[in-house]
Amino acid sequence: MKPVWACTLAVSLLAAGCATERTRLVFTGDPIVDGRNAIQSGPPRDRVMWEDRMVAAAMRRGLFDDAKVWLDEVLPRIGGIIANDSDAKKARGLFHAESKKSFIGEPYERVMAYYYRGVLYWRDGELDNARACFRSAQFQDADTENKTYAADYVLLDYLDGFCTAKLGADGSDCFKRAQGNAKTSVPPPYYPKANVMVFLEFGHGPLKFATGEYAQELRFRPGAVSARSVLLRLGPQSFPLVAYDDLYFQATTRGGRAVDHILANKAVFKKTTDIVGDAAMISGLALASTGDHNEAAAIVGGLGLLTKIVSAATVATADVREWDNLPQYLSFAALELPPGTHELFVDFLDGSGRTLVTKKATFTIVDPKKDTVVFVSEMNN
Repeated sequence: MKPVWACTLAVSLLAAGCATERTRLVFTGDPIVDGRNAIQSGPPRDRVMWEDRMVAAAMRRGLFDDAKVWLDEVLPRIGGIIANDSDAKKARGLFHAESKKSFIGEPYERVMAYYYRGVLYWRDGELDNARACFRSAQFQDADTENKTYAADYVLLDYLDGFCTAKLGADGSDCFKRAQGNAKTSVPPPYYPKANVMVFLEFGHGPLKFATGEYAQELRFRPGAVSARSVLLRLGPQSFPLVAYDDLYFQATTRGGRAVDHILANKAVFKKTTDIVGDAAMISGLALASTGDHNEAAAIVGGLGLLTKIVSAATVATADVREWDNLPQYLSFAALELPPGTHELFVDFLDGSGRTLVTKKATFTIVDPKKDTVVFVSEMNN
């Protein structure tokens, strides 16, 4: 008798574990160009990741209508938390990588999708929808392992309350929560008469990497950070601002993910089968060397080979796909200005207060009773 069944199963497992993507994409470095190409020709499971990247680029180029279209595709996908997605189910198995499931992002990435949509709703004068987005964004951060850091974004609560105050209701509870979560600077009291809402972002957001023997542990490192604070200049007036939220802090204070336990178990299984496979193959060779147990040696050796292939086919690698053009810091200012055209200069400052780059935003106020939303990023094109 020969272990034909073992070899057949081994080949099947090897084929399942070593399937590769055949689509080859050529990247230009432009998130919008690359995103359109990837959505058309790349794997559907990466669609949300590319739309996220296109949104950030569009916001910085003033392509707000495009950003809305992409966000309105992203939010139903991440809001549904696709528990029944077939790729997500496969990724929980031993022989499929976590990166094979549909990308929805880590909580800080999902937060930013809702945050940007809230900014755009405010820009369109839809304060109730803007508030709903800020609340949904905070909800994405509500299930941290360490409850100290659950739903602790300062700006999300602050903007929720500001929208509420603008709508004629009481936003004081939201303001108190924002004050309680403030780490660097407490946001100012609401000024409902303000008619210019300035949303600011700077620095480069957290980046993912994997550690561990089988790259099964998801970790974060800070992006390249230059600006640490902001100075708004409007005519003779100036307004110093600091960051209210830090996405690197948010990424690293959530604790473990449910999938981390799955990956840890996969890593243990991979290690164990590798060791057992080595032992079985050595035993098979030892039996074969005696010349009296050839059939037993073949069976034991075949089982060892099978176990080694099972180990090789087990994929414990963490998913490091990411929304790679997020900012690190978020800030906000509310101003009251008369009708007319205004030029706002935004100085992004390093830790010593030196100006690194200045961005100019020109906007016109026609009706002072309606809010004008200004979005300025250190990465504005």
